[in-house]
Amino acid sequence: MSEKPIHAAYPGSTGNEESFIQGVKDCLPTVLGYLSIGFAAGVVEKTAGMSLAEIALMSLLLYAGSAQFIAAGMMAAGSPATAIIFTVFFVNLRHLLMSAALAPYFRHLPAWRNAGIGSLLTDETFGVAASRLTGKSKGSEKWMFGLNLTAYLNWIVANVAGGIFGQWIPDPEKFGLDYALPAMFIGLFMLQLLERSKPGIDLLVAFSAVVTAIAGSVFISESAGVLIAILFAASIGVWIEKWK
Repeated sequence: MSEKPIHAAYPGSTGNEESFIQGVKDCLPTVLGYLSIGFAAGVVEKTAGMSLAEIALMSLLLYAGSAQFIAAGMMAAGSPATAIIFTVFFVNLRHLLMSAALAPYFRHLPAWRNAGIGSLLTDETFGVAASRLTGKSKGSEKWMFGLNLTAYLNWIVANVAGGIFGQWIPDPEKFGLDYALPAMFIGLFMLQLLERSKPGIDLLVAFSAVVTAIAGSVFISESAGVLIAILFAASIGVWIEKWK
């Protein structure tokens, strides 16, 4: 019995559109952003006193831009290890939400292969994957690994490069390197807004997220406020989409 062509499983697509190589190609915009952000992270980590081996291990094992910037800053400030660990943990809790959002598209895969996909998921690859998988019943494992692995390897290389050249940049903030991460998020956010062409819903969701995050930060904590804002704003967006 011959196998079904991949485009039969993904209506409206071809085998090439769901291949590993296509995943690599779809990651190119993220690669360009990661080169600058990863380099900036490596510089900040180097100025925080980390060795090149520690920078490589952090990018290899932690693999989270915002968490690495925060950890480097807390290390430079002399914060205790327990405080750094708990802060990074709460900052990265959003990965549970992103994994849960993509999980329905990969139910056909065994748990260990899902774990491989989820362990390399980032904010940026999640955004690309969410746009690609919308309207489909299943996701392509090959395409997802092409996307994730390309971003992962590029991030490691960029971090190490920043660590190597960071010794000649004692003050990263002077060159605006500390702004690299939010700058890329803004760029990705604008691209998604232009693709959706639903400014009314997007503005309402954004406004809800900002108000909720500020309120949560005032009455609970900054990290909890961000998590609550994500859940609340996303729920509003989904409800409006279904109601319309």
